[in-house]
Amino acid sequence: MSLDVKNAILSGKTVLGIELGSTRIKAVLIGEDHTSIASGSHDWENSLVNNFWTYSVEDIWKGIQDSYRKMAAEVKQQYGVTLQTIGAIGFSGMMHGYMAFDQAGELLVPFRTWRNNLQEQASSELTELFNFHIPQRWSIAHLYQAILNGEEHVANISFQTTLAGYIHWMLTGEKVLGVGEASGMFPIDIHTKTFNTAMINQFNELIASRNLPWQLQDILPQVLSAGERAGALTAEGAKLLDPSGELQAGIPLSPPEGDAGTGMVATNSIAQRTGNVSAGTSVFAMVVLEKELSKAYDEIDLVTTPTGNLVAMAHSNNCSSDLNAWVGLFEEFGKAMGMNLDKNELYGTLYNLALQGDPDCGGLLAYGYLSGEHMTHFEEGRPLFVRSSGSSFNLANFMRVHLSTALGALKIGMDILLKQEAVKLDEILGHGGLFKTKGVGQRIMAAALNVPVSVMETAGEGGAWGIALLASYMVNKGEGETLEQYLNERVFAGQTGEKIAPDAKDVEGFEVFMDRYKQGLAIERAAVTHLA
Repeated sequence: MSLDVKNAILSGKTVLGIELGSTRIKAVLIGEDHTSIASGSHDWENSLVNNFWTYSVEDIWKGIQDSYRKMAAEVKQQYGVTLQTIGAIGFSGMMHGYMAFDQAGELLVPFRTWRNNLQEQASSELTELFNFHIPQRWSIAHLYQAILNGEEHVANISFQTTLAGYIHWMLTGEKVLGVGEASGMFPIDIHTKTFNTAMINQFNELIASRNLPWQLQDILPQVLSAGERAGALTAEGAKLLDPSGELQAGIPLSPPEGDAGTGMVATNSIAQRTGNVSAGTSVFAMVVLEKELSKAYDEIDLVTTPTGNLVAMAHSNNCSSDLNAWVGLFEEFGKAMGMNLDKNELYGTLYNLALQGDPDCGGLLAYGYLSGEHMTHFEEGRPLFVRSSGSSFNLANFMRVHLSTALGALKIGMDILLKQEAVKLDEILGHGGLFKTKGVGQRIMAAALNVPVSVMETAGEGGAWGIALLASYMVNKGEGETLEQYLNERVFAGQTGEKIAPDAKDVEGFEVFMDRYKQGLAIERAAVTHLA
């Protein structure tokens, strides 16, 4: 096996995926069987500069080079060869945000990330104009807010892109984006798989009185779908990625994608009637739609798969942070009692206890709002635990209410899709920390959504693996082979994962809990108002 991998490395049969997440940059090199053969990562953090959350250009390249260097060092250590060529490379990054460049290719203002929430006026006006929900974090909202603010740099824009698009441009000279990533910049026409021309014209009319020297279509990147070639690594690009000079130019690159798209690929949930839910610090569900929604909803974002199919996204800012804090309190208690508790065992014990609780959580109520929650219209949050004298207050119900409330805001968004819009969903793939304790997060999620929830062993591979799979598809696909076929037959064949179907009593109990959750939002509002 080691010899096969070594030969694949020497003959350029490997594929590299690099994803820039909000706290970690990860590089994954995969072999011909699509499994990881080497990886490297780099931790980084955003900074608040002049009221904008940002990462510096220096930190971007330092992080990419460090993760690549660590991956290449692992190749050298494990297989005794120096990495000089690769079959294909793909880059992915956190979606949305704002990177605007002048004619000379200079960044006009520091990179503004998705995390900035200063685009409320732009978001509201564009949503009304297009009759299509434009979240604050989308690139077009950032651009329009800069226009509304009268920022001087706007007149000098020659090109606007995302983090992944910028890196791809620097390495290949190509101003392109994958359609999934592009769908977080500006609405996509799902028939043409590119930016919506009618909405571009509406935007140009909206800003006509500003007399800017460009029109929107002039500054946006070209949109490509999965499988299309997106340029090749230039000599300058090779040196930028690998300053050691070992990596050769000419390697083909796949269209740069967003972290939402790579998450869909990594969980094999890009086909219609499938979806995936990522549950950790925040929680979001992506559902591939069979048809367009009947109207725009503030609670639902519409993006696309890397192949251009329409995806509805329900996103909640808060999920497991408050739950983790309570587990930490029990760990502290254990230490005070002289017990040295293993953290995984502690989580497993407490989570499994939740399954012994009442389906409606015994009348208990909690909100894990460490931050604001747009799904329920809170600018700020206050974590709360509330019970009445008639509640059934025991440890099992206490754990169950905290697991349930972690999915409360998400359920509000998903109910719009599944109940109001009657979207059909055969199953949803779960990944993230909430599913680490086997069977527990799955069962609560199945109760919340009333949909079977599966967890695959590969779900922990993450977005860097997902973008590597997209790059592999580009160079290895057969004639007429779709991405869905490639993933089903070549990557995930035989992997069914662990599936849990919703239990009728759990579903009924969760609905009772949700009635209490919605009624109690007034308590959360009072806490935000009166508790500093």
